[in-house]
Amino acid sequence: MTATIIIIVILVLLIIAYVSMYNGLVRYRNRAKEFSSQIDVQLKRRTDLIPNLVETVKGYAAHEKDTLNKVVQSRNQVVSANSQQEKAAADNALTGALRQVFALSESYPDLKANQEFQSLMEELSNTENKISYARQAYNSQVQQYDTAIETFPRNIVAGIHKFQAIDFISVPETEKEAPKVKF
Repeated sequence: MTATIIIIVILVLLIIAYVSMYNGLVRYRNRAKEFSSQIDVQLKRRTDLIPNLVETVKGYAAHEKDTLNKVVQSRNQVVSANSQQEKAAADNALTGALRQVFALSESYPDLKANQEFQSLMEELSNTENKISYARQAYNSQVQQYDTAIETFPRNIVAGIHKFQAIDFISVPETEKEAPKVKF
């Protein structure tokens, strides 16, 4: 009788531990999805700002068509990207194209002084900061999730329910180089 009660208590505790581990893994995975979604929201915000920026710049720098076309083309790639890695690659290309637009403002003092342009640049700068934060938060959550599915005893539960590791958002090697400053 006592042995039966002990076995039942142990089984109940094992079931509670199993359910707790499973629910924890689901919670980690869903938070990673949430942060991925936050990146998408900020990328959407930035892509929505770009047409206004391009139109503002067009009026001042009509002969800079190639630069503006790169921005529009890069924006469209971000919008049409399917995976997180494709979005990251397209976003990096867009960031490079936007840097060229920022550089244009130095060549056109009237553009730099334009209130709408300044407002758009400030919005883009704020959005860039939010994108950066969202990427950091996503990678942090992915690290927690990946660690959880790889450590014992959760790895047993993760294996049974086919939880898969999630890829981090990484910076391309070309972006890791220190910028060259010329005077």
